[in-house]
Amino acid sequence: VQLQASGGGLVQTGGSPRLSCAGSGSIFSSCVMGWYRQAPEGQRDLVADISSGRSPNYADSVKDRFAISRDDAKKTVYLQMNSLKPEDTGVYYCKYSGCLGIREDYWGQGTLVTVSS
Repeated sequence: VQLQASGGGLVQTGGSPRLSCAGSGSIFSSCVMGWYRQAPEGQRDLVADISSGRSPNYADSVKDRFAISRDDAKKTVYLQMNSLKPEDTGVYYCKYSGCLGIREDYWGQGTLVTVSS
């Protein structure tokens, strides 16, 4: 499994960029794909994740502002970010969590989102 994230950049407060993470290899809809954020000098925290058969899961700080979706035919997960705030600044990583007997997590390379005030 390989993941390639894109869509980051410099955005003004209130902006609405969309991140994409294109996967390749054995990616299954029942396995979780998600986005994590690592703020400067911070830890990597869950932003949102999604899998078939359940509702998306969001961090409290992004509920009602961000929306995660995936296109299983394209093996791609998206993160629509709305009403961005300076505290949303960080490197955003996509992750694919192996399932169906595969106990391994796969990470994309990260894409930097900088929100200017």
